[in-house]
Amino acid sequence: MDAEPNCDSDERLRSGPFSFVTDNASSRGSLQMPNEPWQDGNVGVMMSQIKDKGRDFGSFMDVGEFSWFVRETGSKSAKKGTIVFLHGAPSQSYSYRNVMTQMADAGYRCIAPDWLGFGLSQAPQPVFRFSYTEEAYHEELNKVLAQVEVESPFILGFLVGSFGLTWALKNTERVSKLVILNTPLTPSAPLPGLFNQLRLPFLGEFISQDAMMAEKFIEKGSAYVLKVEKADVYRLPYLGSSGPGFALLEAARKVSFPSLMSTISAGFKSWSKPTLVAWGQEDKYLPKTQAMEFEKLNPDVIRTVLMEGAGHMPQEDWPEKVVEALAAFL
Repeated sequence: MDAEPNCDSDERLRSGPFSFVTDNASSRGSLQMPNEPWQDGNVGVMMSQIKDKGRDFGSFMDVGEFSWFVRETGSKSAKKGTIVFLHGAPSQSYSYRNVMTQMADAGYRCIAPDWLGFGLSQAPQPVFRFSYTEEAYHEELNKVLAQVEVESPFILGFLVGSFGLTWALKNTERVSKLVILNTPLTPSAPLPGLFNQLRLPFLGEFISQDAMMAEKFIEKGSAYVLKVEKADVYRLPYLGSSGPGFALLEAARKVSFPSLMSTISAGFKSWSKPTLVAWGQEDKYLPKTQAMEFEKLNPDVIRTVLMEGAGHMPQEDWPEKVVEALAAFL
């Protein structure tokens, strides 16, 4: 496991949207005074200490007009094939580092990009440079897959974001198997509070610039507290620039969640590729009934594995259980 028990979750869940730092344990542990006169308070000392963290197995690459950060483990000639890992908001591909290491050791090539606007990838200016719509993300993902030479069909793994699911529905022939971790799957799915808040005028702009937003979201969906060295990586993009926050804001406001969920439910009724839903049972955002409802849409190809002890991001909470479920499925 890569986290600590979340003993004060009730206290943090009562916190309001304007409490920036003191409502999650990992950010409390990061509060420091500057050690040198040139360091600009807490932000300055944090940036100087964490700017090179979280780059495990990754490199920057220019794809079309944008700069992406892409992680890769294993070999292009891996006999068992390629797994593409896609993260959700407001996370980043860093969450897959442990799973990627173990799956590469098991004989797979693993690819995990940071979506545009997230992690270490470029956050293009909304509207003028990038629209942050489903269609735009799909188009740019296709370019990344071509540049890193991912051959079809490949295993599309760990879709913690709905745009990955709709990409799969549009590209069925390119996918050999599909693995889904905790994510909204049906129209009955509750929307995590962060995304409801982002859609509100003025409050959304304010919350989007909370440098601790990503780590708070991860912790509140889990039974565990992030260790400070891991939380550092999740906050880094939001400390370095206002761009990632505004990118998340634009993406949250552009998408119609009810329409997106209806599209996913309807599309997977006729889905033909073997699919695993590996679900963290301690998810504080989404109930396990989401996995069960989804499986009932197409029980001939979809099966569910419930992972006790893991929360909304199982790959961060308990990567060993995720690897075990994936290995048994593949």
